[in-house]
Amino acid sequence: MKVTNAEIVISAVSQKQYPNDQLPEIALAGRSNVGKSSFINKLINRKNLARTSSKPGKTQTLNFYKINEAFYFVDVPGYGYAKVSKKEREKWGVMMEEYFQTRETLKAVLLITDIRHEPTRDDIQMYDFLKHFDLPVVIVATKLDKIPKGKRSKHLKRTIQTLQVEQGDIVLPFSAETGEGKEEAWGILKKYL
Repeated sequence: MKVTNAEIVISAVSQKQYPNDQLPEIALAGRSNVGKSSFINKLINRKNLARTSSKPGKTQTLNFYKINEAFYFVDVPGYGYAKVSKKEREKWGVMMEEYFQTRETLKAVLLITDIRHEPTRDDIQMYDFLKHFDLPVVIVATKLDKIPKGKRSKHLKRTIQTLQVEQGDIVLPFSAETGEGKEEAWGILKKYL
């Protein structure tokens, strides 16, 4: 897909602030620092529309990025980062739950994981949560360039087994560095849009 127009529209904390133009939405969920922003930037060929940070836990709102006036990427707060107060984490939880449970324009969720590491308890919980609400989930295993080619299938298999990925759910190896998996990602996204 050729992206000619990409802009952040709003950083929302509640339903009242969500865009109401009825465009389809693809949400991105994942641990803090797993590469959600890098994934968005790579897909739309921009260096820093979605701000990346070396400090995990930066995204504290639902960030709506409008792409080609046709759909939104919605970056949700990263989870599993310890330096955030319990109260703050609960607030994020409520905000994310409200979004995932009530948003009719949400077409799919990309669960971003790091292929180098076994998915965490938080990743498993998020996958189960999304499945519980019957949301289509695509697992994007980022940082593929950091794994030697000969070990990739082993790492992929570990991700699939740890998350107990349901049949029919896609696991996409991806690298924001090299762009590997980018064409496949657009192919998958088009089905939901």
